[in-house]
Amino acid sequence: MRVLLVGAGGVGTAITRIAARRPFFEHMTVADFDPARAEAAVAALGERENRFEAVRLDASDPAAVRAVLAAHRCDVLLNATDPRFVMPLFEAALAQGAHYLDMAMSLSRPHPSRPYEECGVKLGDAQFDRAAEWEAAGLLALVGMGVEPGLADVFARYASDELFDEIEEIGIRDGADLTVEGYDFAPSFSIWTTIEECLNPPVVYEEGRGWFTTVPFSEPEVFDFPEGIGPVECVNVEHEEVLLVPRWLKARRVTFKYGLGDEFIGVLRTLHKLGLDRTDPVSVKSGGGDAQVSPRDVVAACLPDPAGLGDRMHGRTCAGTWVKGSKDGKPREVYLYHVVDNQWSMREYGSQAVVWQTAINPVAALELVAGGTWGGAGVLGPEAMPPRPFLDLLTEYGTPWGMREQ
Repeated sequence: MRVLLVGAGGVGTAITRIAARRPFFEHMTVADFDPARAEAAVAALGERENRFEAVRLDASDPAAVRAVLAAHRCDVLLNATDPRFVMPLFEAALAQGAHYLDMAMSLSRPHPSRPYEECGVKLGDAQFDRAAEWEAAGLLALVGMGVEPGLADVFARYASDELFDEIEEIGIRDGADLTVEGYDFAPSFSIWTTIEECLNPPVVYEEGRGWFTTVPFSEPEVFDFPEGIGPVECVNVEHEEVLLVPRWLKARRVTFKYGLGDEFIGVLRTLHKLGLDRTDPVSVKSGGGDAQVSPRDVVAACLPDPAGLGDRMHGRTCAGTWVKGSKDGKPREVYLYHVVDNQWSMREYGSQAVVWQTAINPVAALELVAGGTWGGAGVLGPEAMPPRPFLDLLTEYGTPWGMREQ
């Protein structure tokens, strides 16, 4: 397998560090708009860098992406960029005859008149609209294969296959007790993506009703996270799992709730109120004349790079899937989860916990695809794949998952 990895930020760099320890691929081309980032990611691998090569690439240019795929004879494109670049990369891979894998799906657009009741364009709609073309080409686009979405969806499939006869609700629940020394406000993941998913109308799925939306931060609940993290208030947030799970699995309700905290929610509300969450450029006067700048890009530039916070970060992050239903005629409720301690991920890989937890899942998925254990054609989510081989491989990678009876 020859891989084109697009994006050498925090997650992309963590992918190289995880993949470098595995023998399943022949070569990985690491591409980024900033060539210094791609070069740094490769150089950090030391004696393991012989299977890696750094190049410059503009992810918004499908022709350039196709050229790199061809020049480096890559048969799969792994997208580690933010969601703005999903479609040009997705389309370039299809046009070039390469398989494709991402961790976040094509962007949504709220309903024009009823944004907090009805869905407009849903996450992933643009990709699923092209599913027939991928299937006809015999190519696999494995979408939403990070941690959330990704591992959380694998957990949902495992629960459906092995733990339940009937499922009342599948609820992804994400929480942490992470702190960052020296910063009053320092997100542990891309603020661009965080703003997008937290301020868009959250989507909920209900059998018989389908997908619908609510107001941001709705339905607060306190969820008790395992391994010492403890109770965290979680709220509805727009996320791909709610759009993926019902396509393959039967459940009466599907939700995603994120443990954000009052302070974080307050900051996001303020950014929205001031218009600083906007992505359309505004004109800003500067010494060199008027500049066109996206307010959200300015916010991101003013905050520390999450990938560089690992040395200041303490605590654990937990991603998991809570499932309620019945087995053998008896009620059952479980939480399937994966916890990463930041001190461990920094010591073992030099990557902070949140980006490392995201990165390990596409690497494991690629290994299963390379070995023929996972496969298929079309636009498929993690729910379409057998879960047990993935969960076993996760343990083999040295980061086991857990299950708690509720």
